[in-house]
Amino acid sequence: MTAIIATTVFGIIMMFTGLFVSDKKTVTSIAAVLILALLGINILELNDATGPGLRSATLGLLGVADTTNGQFPQVLFNNMLRIDKLSMWFGTMMTACTALYILLIGKEFKKVGTHVAEYFALIFFILCGLYLLTSYNSLLMLFIGIEIMSIPQYILAGSDKRNLKSSEASLKYFLMGAFSTGIMLMGITLLYGAARTFNVAEMIPMLHSETLSPLAIAGVVFIIIALGFKVSAAPMHMWTPDVYDGTPTPFTAFMATIVKAGVFFAFLRLFHISFGNISSHWLMLIAVVTAATLLVGNVTAVFQQSVKRMLAYSSIAQAGFMLFAVAAVNSSIAWNAIILYGVAYSVATIGVFAVLVKMKDYTYDGFNGLAKKHPVLAFVTTIFLFSLAGIPLTGGFMAKYYVLLAVMQQGNLMWLVIFALLMAAISVYYYFRVIAAMYFKQGEAELSSEVTSTDKILLIATAAIVILIGVMPDLFVLHM
Repeated sequence: MTAIIATTVFGIIMMFTGLFVSDKKTVTSIAAVLILALLGINILELNDATGPGLRSATLGLLGVADTTNGQFPQVLFNNMLRIDKLSMWFGTMMTACTALYILLIGKEFKKVGTHVAEYFALIFFILCGLYLLTSYNSLLMLFIGIEIMSIPQYILAGSDKRNLKSSEASLKYFLMGAFSTGIMLMGITLLYGAARTFNVAEMIPMLHSETLSPLAIAGVVFIIIALGFKVSAAPMHMWTPDVYDGTPTPFTAFMATIVKAGVFFAFLRLFHISFGNISSHWLMLIAVVTAATLLVGNVTAVFQQSVKRMLAYSSIAQAGFMLFAVAAVNSSIAWNAIILYGVAYSVATIGVFAVLVKMKDYTYDGFNGLAKKHPVLAFVTTIFLFSLAGIPLTGGFMAKYYVLLAVMQQGNLMWLVIFALLMAAISVYYYFRVIAAMYFKQGEAELSSEVTSTDKILLIATAAIVILIGVMPDLFVLHM
């Protein structure tokens, strides 16, 4: 609860910072301090010894009595929020990834436009929506969380007023987002008609496979379609390449990673808790969507000539792997699988975009000869791409192992596991094209901005985190 309030307050602080501070470096430094403070608040909430006092103080400011005695789970606001250790752990991991994102890419915001403080404010508001998505206990709170997360993204997508592609991306994202929101509201309405409650847990006894009404089945299908839009799962992925390509590169990195992971956690929360008893009615649909997402994302990425657009299709393919955790409804490790995948994918992708945003040419040819001119950039980019491809000893390998193991525990989707391994093999090709360009092709890769010693240290630290996730994944999952 404290983190939700804090990220909102910090967003407001950044808005007022834009009024009184004109120096963009100072604004970026303030944002970095605030995100690290938010990370500290998350860690304090996870700590049972120091957490109760912090929570009680926050609830007291809201006029709400702390009846939980500092214990998890906390049920707040008429049972609309349920904050447990799993949601807090995921929120902490995503906050840490956001801190890494701001430290690596935050200073590139000034290339987009003059309203740097407002961009950071929108990032904090998106995090507020993410916290709601990790702890919602009502379909109404799910809807509010998605909207709080989505609306700032529409603004960020169109923030580069000098670029027509940015305006096009914003409009397309807004229209597709509004369309998917309407579908979600229809699904929520149908589910309420079938279960007579918006509460996630109270739906369980109302939804039985033997007596399931057509209203409930239609509602579940509508929810799959709506959340499929949000996570860019095929065939609801059509908006993703154009939006990611047109959005300013510093913001694409955030939209494709932390935002996507947050929606997947919400996806998992609803389908494993509320719809677990009726999985026989929706599991095959999820499996087909997963297979289509893997196929479309990987095969289409092969034919791209822009690295940024390739990463857009790559994010679709990665969404296919994250869908495995949703399909593994009977697995004991599905929750930790989505957490590990979200962290490993976010860190590696943020690292790739931190290098990409410094390149003058986003095509594969723009990376030709990068290893000779900037060996550190080429080395860390190789580590990040290895992780995205799922090469052993990287975080991506362990993340893919966890989600595939979760589905294997399910026991009835082995065909999907085999198909995913084939698609992973295809992904190696388009990731290694960048590596080949950096190391084996002649060229003069040009940068659009200087790479400082601080940048190199942060990139090396990020690459080290990717390796650490691959070698010691238990550090990043919650031990129940």
